[in-house]
Amino acid sequence: MKLAIMQPYFFPYIGYFQLIAAVDLFVVYDNIKYTKKGWINRNRILRGGKDATFSLALKKDSDYLDIRDRHLAVDFNRQKLLNQLRDAYMHAPYFKQTFPLVEGIVQYKNTNLFCFLHHSISQICEHLDIKTNIKISSDIAIDHSLKNKEKVLALCKAVNARTYVNPIGGIDLYSKETFEHENIELKFIQTKYFEYPQFDEEFLPWLSIIDVLMFNSLDKIQSHILTNYELI
Repeated sequence: MKLAIMQPYFFPYIGYFQLIAAVDLFVVYDNIKYTKKGWINRNRILRGGKDATFSLALKKDSDYLDIRDRHLAVDFNRQKLLNQLRDAYMHAPYFKQTFPLVEGIVQYKNTNLFCFLHHSISQICEHLDIKTNIKISSDIAIDHSLKNKEKVLALCKAVNARTYVNPIGGIDLYSKETFEHENIELKFIQTKYFEYPQFDEEFLPWLSIIDVLMFNSLDKIQSHILTNYELI
């Protein structure tokens, strides 16, 4: 069985969904520290020919809390965010197909950050017909005080994974020999460049999955997700 493990992100880029589709089980971390200035609660869209950041406003709290212990701000304005996304993409070719998905995700009423993100990932996977089983890390019986590769290996063993697939960015963090010692194959997924028309502007790569959905048919996206990467 192939396993991948990641923290949740808000409308992440297409490579995130390639990783999910490339494995049999995807574990999403809820009991991992929230990192400021990362991509957990924000991402980028195309706006006026440039990249623009959009985000979920969070309730002020300790920087040491896990993702599952953080919450959306009481005054988070869902409609304002939707208006921002609508204004950016209302003339995109697949706006009518995509915006109801985006709207349903943003209007989700649960204010727990992890629950909100978990719901969004699940909804996008359903929209893209990605059938990979998704589990929450804290639901798996391991020693959750473990860190880094020790925690990854413990999760692999707990679900009987024989292959662990990690984003290419972790190639300097994890050793194939370490995993082989535990009878687990380590693979890295490398997303290939995916260019498509964005109005009449110069192409800006690696934006949120929203951008991909607004400018491409579902068939084209699904094909890219399933084929346009390498496992090394």
